[in-house]
Amino acid sequence: MTTGSGGRHTPARLAALFAKLIKIEHTIFALPFAYVGAFLAVDGIPSAHDLVWVTVAMAGARSLAMALNRLIDAGIDARNPRTAGREIPSGLLSPVAVTLFCIASLVIFLVAAWQLDPLVRWLWPIPVVAFVVYPYLKRFTWLCHLWLGAVDGLAPVGGWVAVKGTLPWQAWALGGAVALWVSGFDLFYALFDVEIDREQGLHSWAVRFGERGAFWGARLMHLATVFLLVLAGLGLSVGIAYWLGVVAVAALLAYEHSLVRPGDLKRLDAAFFTMNGVISVAFFAFVLADVA
Repeated sequence: MTTGSGGRHTPARLAALFAKLIKIEHTIFALPFAYVGAFLAVDGIPSAHDLVWVTVAMAGARSLAMALNRLIDAGIDARNPRTAGREIPSGLLSPVAVTLFCIASLVIFLVAAWQLDPLVRWLWPIPVVAFVVYPYLKRFTWLCHLWLGAVDGLAPVGGWVAVKGTLPWQAWALGGAVALWVSGFDLFYALFDVEIDREQGLHSWAVRFGERGAFWGARLMHLATVFLLVLAGLGLSVGIAYWLGVVAVAALLAYEHSLVRPGDLKRLDAAFFTMNGVISVAFFAFVLADVA
């Protein structure tokens, strides 16, 4: 395939570029929570059929969301030294190639959705619209972080409805917990680009409320995350392993916050990337132990 700069890539190189474009390793954030929703919905282990198609649906949806974000934000990324080396601004992938990738990801998502509960066939436009809207929000409002959180918060809700065909309040509590968890760490992530965002007239929580405001916002959101996990547990027939998982999430979030403080962001990468992967996988492991 031809790149934006006129070169050609081998299939392996092309696959690696697209994997990097969508940060495939960060699927670890969302996929375990989709499983949490599915496992708690049936209070056990869903069928192999449902697990396979939930996984495929999540992979397609997340690939679509990330590729759309990179495509829509290519101009902004090109003007930011931190992101100018990304695949589209640097010419490693052309906008046409990424658009085709988006179409393929959407098709994969829709095929998977049609294999799951019939209700999913009516609800699929909701996440797709949310994916398209999100990249534009930073141009207008500092509430963009909450929208991103809500999009990721659809993971446990989607996992639940995919295997159960219902949307009880417990599913929404789990979704709210994930939404606030993601929104909180996105406030940290935005600290990388505060000055560039100001120069470009972009909006973020940190631009609006400053570095300390971003820290306080993240703390409150992560406290609310733990509260909603507790609330969901109270409405479900869960055992000690679930509650140990909530304690683990609270402890890991506290540790994440201990890694960074206003004026000292040296370990922000560790807090954002490493710890969030640990949190999602650890909580799913406790839920799996509980239902199994």
